[in-house]
Amino acid sequence: MSSTALLIRPSTAADVPALTAIYSHHVLHGTGTFELETPDDVEMGRRRDDVLAKGLPWLVAERGSGVLGYAYANHFKPRRAYRFCLEDSIYIAPSAQGQGLGRLLLAELMARCEAAGTRQLIAIIGDSANLGSIGVHRTLGFEHVGTMKAAGWKFERWLDVVVMQKSLGLGAGAVPVDAAE
Repeated sequence: MSSTALLIRPSTAADVPALTAIYSHHVLHGTGTFELETPDDVEMGRRRDDVLAKGLPWLVAERGSGVLGYAYANHFKPRRAYRFCLEDSIYIAPSAQGQGLGRLLLAELMARCEAAGTRQLIAIIGDSANLGSIGVHRTLGFEHVGTMKAAGWKFERWLDVVVMQKSLGLGAGAVPVDAAE
């Protein structure tokens, strides 16, 4: 790793080309996402703007002037009853994998989600062989809650989906402040 300090910060519109490049690599070469076609900068910008418009975090890990990875949280499902439950997504540039950036991004994302009142954070992990993502989530206290067998078809093979979950803050131990229907 470089001696330049790592910065985890909220993403800006200027980050979109780097977000697109990182995600495109995972679409084309990885099984962590089941997306089959790479989105362009316009689509990635739209996705980022949608998350931010909901008041949810989208973070980047940066060293020097280079974005090395990103993480964001979005609603697990759109129905109002799910409003205290978010799903995380984390993608790291190939050159920065294995350096602990995923763990740092996820820890910061969890803190921001908890501060915003999130009670449950869900990880929907593509490919049961995705040991890096499973390990990062386990290290930060996520529990395995299920595996959906052969849920996706990518690279001419069936892939499982691993579901992990972490309670944040009071979890299900108290009525949330915004519980009014």
